[in-house]
Amino acid sequence: MGIYDRDYYQRDRYGLSFSGPRTMVGTLILLNVAAYLADALFTSGGHEITGFLAVPADVLTRPWAWWKLITYGFAHDSNPQHVFLNMLGLFFLGPDIENTYGRREFLRIYLAALVAGSLTWAAINWAQGNPRGTLLGASGAVTAVVVLYTLNFPHRTLLFFFVFPLPAWVVGLLVVFLDLYGAISRQESHVAYVVHLAGAALALLYFQSGLNFGRLLPDLSWLRRRPPLRLRWPPPDEEKKDDTEEGPAEDELSMEVDRILEKISRQGEASLTRKERRTLHLASRQYQKRHRGSQ
Repeated sequence: MGIYDRDYYQRDRYGLSFSGPRTMVGTLILLNVAAYLADALFTSGGHEITGFLAVPADVLTRPWAWWKLITYGFAHDSNPQHVFLNMLGLFFLGPDIENTYGRREFLRIYLAALVAGSLTWAAINWAQGNPRGTLLGASGAVTAVVVLYTLNFPHRTLLFFFVFPLPAWVVGLLVVFLDLYGAISRQESHVAYVVHLAGAALALLYFQSGLNFGRLLPDLSWLRRRPPLRLRWPPPDEEKKDDTEEGPAEDELSMEVDRILEKISRQGEASLTRKERRTLHLASRQYQKRHRGSQ
């Protein structure tokens, strides 16, 4: 099996599919849209699902509700513009960030930004003695994705407000400046600017420190269920092949490639060493040579 045939190295295929999204960005968008539609179609107009997921202002004094510090990011206002703009930004900028850091690490970054935003908002409300109000929406996490994009790809061109072509780093500065202005000016608005700023700050800290949330977690790979041993009888035509063609060296290379690609899945491509990159390049060349020979 070539390295490009392995399940965690497959590119997304276009066309009708009922297997669900294959990227974390697609999964997050699906969850947000599903929660919005369920609230709009299956509740009696009281937005019960949104109220259930949203963060109350006094959440810091209610430990049993701390799970809402994350779930609020999957609830949105009844105005479809709220969820549409958030998911649009995630759709366009999220895939490159997911490819940079890996599927699981992207999810960790996204959830960490949600927690940073809700904790900041709740702490400010607690300090001001304001027990009223609720927080909802994915804007803080999406802002973190936008800032990470501008830090990783500063010279790419983005359409600011989908109209003005600007370098990514300029868009990032404008986004942070507008949120900072909104937070300082204390405008009468339903926009939680401090949540956006918390997401931006987390993204900047993450990028500058070279942090990887996956490395902070304990290694639980030993808990994974291992596949049972199986005997495989090769077809007669394979038995006639020269033993040197499928020798131990290739088996060892295949095992090493499996390990490296699993590392990419967990920690992202940026975590690879120079030796691991050379191993992938060598395996890719061998696979392409065999593929051309079999045609």
